Amino acid sequence: MLFSGMPLTVVPAAAGIFDTRVFQHVLLAGPIVKFVLLMLIVFSVVSWAIIFLKFRLFKGIERNQAEFVKSFAEGKSLSVLYDLAEKSERTPLTEVFRTGYVELTRIQRGRTVETPSPAARGAFPLDNIERAMRKAANEEVALMETYLPFLATTGSATPFIGLFGTVWGIMNAFSGIAASGSATLATVAPGIAEALIATAAGLAAAIPSVMAYNYFVNRVRAIATRIDSFTIEFVNFLERNIDRV
Repeated sequence: MLFSGMPLTVVPAAAGIFDTRVFQHVLLAGPIVKFVLLMLIVFSVVSWAIIFLKFRLFKGIERNQAEFVKSFAEGKSLSVLYDLAEKSERTPLTEVFRTGYVELTRIQRGRTVETPSPAARGAFPLDNIERAMRKAANEEVALMETYLPFLATTGSATPFIGLFGTVWGIMNAFSGIAASGSATLATVAPGIAEALIATAAGLAAAIPSVMAYNYFVNRVRAIATRIDSFTIEFVNFLERNIDRV
C-alpha cells in the first residue's frame, strides 16, 4: 500500500484539548485579566437571573390578562370584574382596571352626596377615569421595565470590558517577549490566548443580554398597547352604560 510502513499518529479530540487549555489559560492569566473575567461572570450571572425572572413574569401576565379580557368581553358586571381582579394574580391590565373602577366609584359617591338630584348632576366626568387609568398604565409599564436597563448595559458594556482585558493581556504578552528576547510562536501564543479569553467572555455575556433585552422590550410594548386598547374599551363602555353602572 502507498502508506504502508508509515507510523500512524492519533490526534486527540480538539474539543477536549480546547476545554482543558481554556481553564489552564484562565488560571495562568494575570490579576487584571482575572479581575475582568470575574466582572464579566458577575454581569452574566445577574443577566441570566433577570432573564429567567422576566420570562416567568411575562408568561404569567399574558396568561392572566387573557382570562380577564375574556371575562370583560363576556359582558360581566363591573363589580364582578373587580372581584375577579382582586382575587386573581396581579397583572398590569387588572391594576389599570382596578384604578378605573375605584375612580368611577369615587366620582359616583361624590356626585350622589353633592347633587342628589340626577337632573342637577350634569355630564359624567369620564375624562377623570381615563386620566387615572392612563397614569396607572404608565406606572405599570415602568414596573415591567424594571431591571431591563441592566440587560442593555450588559449588552453594550461587556464587549468593551472584555476588550480591555484582551488589550491588557496582549500588552503583558509582548512585555514578556521583550524580556525573554524570544519571539517564537510557542512564547507568543499562550499570552495571546489568555488575552482573547476575555473577549470571548465579554461576547458570551453580551449576546444573550442583547437578545433578551430586545425580546422583553417588545413584550412590554405589546402589553402596553393592549392596556391602551382596554382603556379605550372601558371608557367607551362607561359612556354607553353610565346610567346603569
